Amino acid sequence: MHEFLLVLISLAGVAGLGFIAKAITPLLMIEFGLWVLAGGLLLGIPAGLWYHVVLYRALKRRMPLPSWWWRRPVELHDRLTPVEFAPVRPWFVAGAAGFVLCCVGGIVAIAGLSVGPLSP
Repeated sequence: MHEFLLVLISLAGVAGLGFIAKAITPLLMIEFGLWVLAGGLLLGIPAGLWYHVVLYRALKRRMPLPSWWWRRPVELHDRLTPVEFAPVRPWFVAGAAGFVLCCVGGIVAIAGLSVGPLSP
């Protein structure tokens, strides 16, 4: 049931973005989306990199790291105590926020591009 609601919300969001892109010019929508995407990259890449460094330092003191740790680091969060996770969390949240901004910016830019040929 949750998946069905997620699909409906996604479709409504894309349709809403299409109507917004029609109300404002598609070129403005594309530009806004690309700026949001760039902001997400500027936030997410350094924060994600530093998140991996801080997580590595916290885990290295406690255990030998598995070879896959850098590809699926979230699976290792439960191995940290709350005190050890405290310096990791802000970087994790900042990286996730950058990722969300990238997704939103990309969707907005794609919505502007998809409406562009249809506008007069």
